[in-house]
Amino acid sequence: MTRRPMPPAKSGLFSGFLGCLLAGSACAADLPRRAAPPPPPLPPAFTWTGFYVGANAGYGFRGGSSRYSDATYGTVTESGGKGGFVGGGQIGYNYQITPGSGWVLGAEADLQATGFGRRGDGTVGATPYYGVAPSLDWYGTLRGRVGYAFDRWLVYGTGGFAYGGGSRSPYASAYPYTLPDTTRLGYAAGAGIEYALTDHVSVKVEGLYVDLGKQGTGTTVYDATVPAYYGTGRSESGFGVVRGGLNYRF
Repeated sequence: MTRRPMPPAKSGLFSGFLGCLLAGSACAADLPRRAAPPPPPLPPAFTWTGFYVGANAGYGFRGGSSRYSDATYGTVTESGGKGGFVGGGQIGYNYQITPGSGWVLGAEADLQATGFGRRGDGTVGATPYYGVAPSLDWYGTLRGRVGYAFDRWLVYGTGGFAYGGGSRSPYASAYPYTLPDTTRLGYAAGAGIEYALTDHVSVKVEGLYVDLGKQGTGTTVYDATVPAYYGTGRSESGFGVVRGGLNYRF
């Protein structure tokens, strides 16, 4: 069977259609493709690393007691529990081993004023007595810190060296026995939790126990007629502190 040739008109139409298809494919290949935009970069992980300064205020309370004894009045025990304001400032440095979450090592020094470490007064029967141990007007600590961070939360323990001082009782000049120096040395230990409000500002709540040693002390006892001075003893210088603080990190 003989194939008849395609008429010229139909051949031209077919050739034009094929050319349009080929041209369209080439044009489509040249068109820009709409790709999805790349995701935004992740913000850097928060880190506690850096120096900081801050202020704090709270409540301090005596946990120990004072015990006096002499031949005339026997043994007198003055219980602890007296409390009052404590406040001051701190400076420190943190180093976070792994940004985001992980161990944080640091060191902190603080200096505090107290409103609770005054001399103790009392009575022996109906006879008043006046403590002549030095008061504790201020104290400071130099401590290490070890904590674990959960992003902007930091839970830590702390401990180190403590020192303090104050003024002598107004009765000390008339007291015939030797009294200790007003400067005291000891240790401090505690724990706390801190939260970073911004990249630079954080707030914390902290509890500390500070022990400045047992102080040699005495009792000035006034009898009914003539002042008489009796007694020697030891006064516990340990106390607890609960305080809140604000830090600014550089």
